[in-house]
Amino acid sequence: MKPGNDDPRKGDGSLNSLDRRLNQTLKSVQGLLKVPGKILLSRKGTEAAAPSASALSDSPFRKDVDDEAGTGPRDSGAQSTSTSKGEAPRSNGSNKSDGVVDSERPSSSPFGSSTSSKGSSTDSSRPSTGGRATDTARVARFRKELSSPAVNLDALRELAWSGVPPDMRPTVWRLLVGYAPPNADRREAVLERKRQEYIDCITQYYDIPDADRTEDERTMLRQISVDAPRTVPDVPFFQHPEMQASLIRVLYIWAIRHPASGYVQGINDLATPFIVVFLSEYLEGDMERWDVSKLTPEIVKNYEADCYWCLSKLLDGVQDHYTFAQPGIQRLVFKLKELVRRIDEPVSTHIEQQGLEFLQFAFRWFNCLLIREIPFSLVARLWDTYLSEGDAFPEYLVYVCASFLLTWSDQLQQLDFQEMVLFIQHLPTRNWTHQELEMVLSRAFMWRVMFQQAPSHLSSG
Repeated sequence: MKPGNDDPRKGDGSLNSLDRRLNQTLKSVQGLLKVPGKILLSRKGTEAAAPSASALSDSPFRKDVDDEAGTGPRDSGAQSTSTSKGEAPRSNGSNKSDGVVDSERPSSSPFGSSTSSKGSSTDSSRPSTGGRATDTARVARFRKELSSPAVNLDALRELAWSGVPPDMRPTVWRLLVGYAPPNADRREAVLERKRQEYIDCITQYYDIPDADRTEDERTMLRQISVDAPRTVPDVPFFQHPEMQASLIRVLYIWAIRHPASGYVQGINDLATPFIVVFLSEYLEGDMERWDVSKLTPEIVKNYEADCYWCLSKLLDGVQDHYTFAQPGIQRLVFKLKELVRRIDEPVSTHIEQQGLEFLQFAFRWFNCLLIREIPFSLVARLWDTYLSEGDAFPEYLVYVCASFLLTWSDQLQQLDFQEMVLFIQHLPTRNWTHQELEMVLSRAFMWRVMFQQAPSHLSSG
């Protein structure tokens, strides 16, 4: 993924940004765990304590965090944890299920509601599901940033990392991946040109007789046509004939224009978040009720083109994940194994003693970026963070997968080989909400910060 030269990890403000995000993440996890001032890190049966609440209050970056979260230095107790990552501040007259004032509520998300049926609105220490993405103050910051003549990509990534309001997601994603330029005066012209380029590719490569294709191209098109109905099988929307046709066109054009890898199973899953997000600009309400047959040919080509170009930008950053033998994924699986060993040695030892190889389950995680492991309604929120990471995304993905696996640390240690295989193949995530996902992302971020000063932590030895 090549989002341009504006990398948040570069420049004079990178340290401040990192510390600010770490402090925000620590507050988030404290709220999620209901353990004020302590973060549990399991390794060899020991605990690693995070900075206490009092230590955070003394941080020179605390004011920035408080300003963003909507709390002041005098706020304490449940009030300080209620504005953690994943929760909006309470206000009179607001909807208490997600902390969003009704008059400020973004349009409904095709990925599902930002609220959760779990948890009580009266439990101030439990962050409301998905609330942070729709926090009124953060929505205002998004609007201000997106309305500027030249979007500050560093600031946009920092905002988007914690979730993007659904109605702004298409615009934000185009900017994050580098498909749309930051300069507002150039944006429409660039999008129009790129969309026309995609349409030209359809005419040149897809809308032709089979006789004009090479044998390899016919084989590839057949494979894509077979895989399309298998894409996100739990979401009936993708079984609609119109969606199947769009998915096949996008994947085939991408494969034709990327002969080094061609089409690889798993790429079909990666196209689905882009398809739904860009369709949400033209269709309202719940995704399952969308009637794509009423879309005009121009709209179809526009959202397909946006999906194609954003998918291309994403895959540009992980090319070796989908070349022959997929060496990039194999490297990430090895790093995951080493990272789990250093974070939670009892789990690592148990997995090894039972003869379970990380490649047996983690390959799919990296190949499909966890899309198949969590409810599809949470995928957009997950990808907000993915796309905000820029060039650091593959590294962060290792930590996300470690955090995801170790969610079930205690359960895994009680299972034998066969039970473990069945458990990992059918992880109990069906009823997950944004809270569980935020826990995974926050824990992954903290582990990366903790380990980034130890360059050998992913080396065997």
